[in-house]
Amino acid sequence: MSEVEIEVWVDVVCPWCYIGKRRLEQAIAESPQPSEVSVTYRAFELDPKKPAGKGATVVEQLAHRHRASLDDARAIVERAAIIGRPDGIDMDIDSQIDANSFDAHRLVALGLVQGGPALQGAVLERLFSAHFSEGKSVDDHESLQRLGAEAGLDGRRVAAVLASRDYADRVRADEAEAAELGVTAVPFFVANRQVALTGAHSTEVLGKLITAALEGEPEPAGKSSV
Repeated sequence: MSEVEIEVWVDVVCPWCYIGKRRLEQAIAESPQPSEVSVTYRAFELDPKKPAGKGATVVEQLAHRHRASLDDARAIVERAAIIGRPDGIDMDIDSQIDANSFDAHRLVALGLVQGGPALQGAVLERLFSAHFSEGKSVDDHESLQRLGAEAGLDGRRVAAVLASRDYADRVRADEAEAAELGVTAVPFFVANRQVALTGAHSTEVLGKLITAALEGEPEPAGKSSV
């Protein structure tokens, strides 16, 4: 067991979660004992009732939801893209497909079972890149089959999961726990079940979370108790 266990509630279609993941990885790399930090990702759906397979872009969906122009909706999406660039994230604003993320979360859960935190992180990273940078639909089973295999999952197991309800209970359990913790926005970081952070904080702030957990100190400024 690692000295610092970080759990992060994320949604595969949340740009701030993508940014938060990259910043957390950098904070761990810069921490005093990176080998003593492990990360587990938990499922959180921003819109669990979203229909799958509609094929509209995120910009189009935002414009429809807010009764705004496409230019105004594009500006909303562009904000995250601009903020993510220094973290090495290249988002294609106009190609992002609005999608239900439930099945993608099931593959993230499969990654944890098949290969532990490292494979889980690789699966999540591949899904983030597919959604935000490559214009791939993360609720299309053919796309998910390819993406899962590209991330390192066993292809036959991916097919079996997508053809069933496997790992649905894990996704629902993560979401139920998030509700118990009062999580309403993601990314939501928890270190050693003691201190929490909500939002795509800077690498520096996430580093303070890790250091405090390593040293067993009281929670640093800007954090809230779980």
